[in-house]
Amino acid sequence: MKLKVDHEADALYLTLDDADAVESKEVSPGIIVDYNGDGKVVGIEMLSLSKRAPKLDTGKLEFETVQATAPR
Repeated sequence: MKLKVDHEADALYLTLDDADAVESKEVSPGIIVDYNGDGKVVGIEMLSLSKRAPKLDTGKLEFETVQATAPR
């Protein structure tokens, strides 16, 4: 998984898989999901990042893994 912030384009891109994207769909205004040939999500792009998260400090991003709980 890779996270890229492009300040010039004012966008954030989350790469979930290195497979080539063959289709893209805008699922919400400014949110684009990329799919591979099997229809699996390989990336997500968020446009207008500075408007969506004006206080975001891209020099300080955190990654958190939440442990799954046992099914009931």
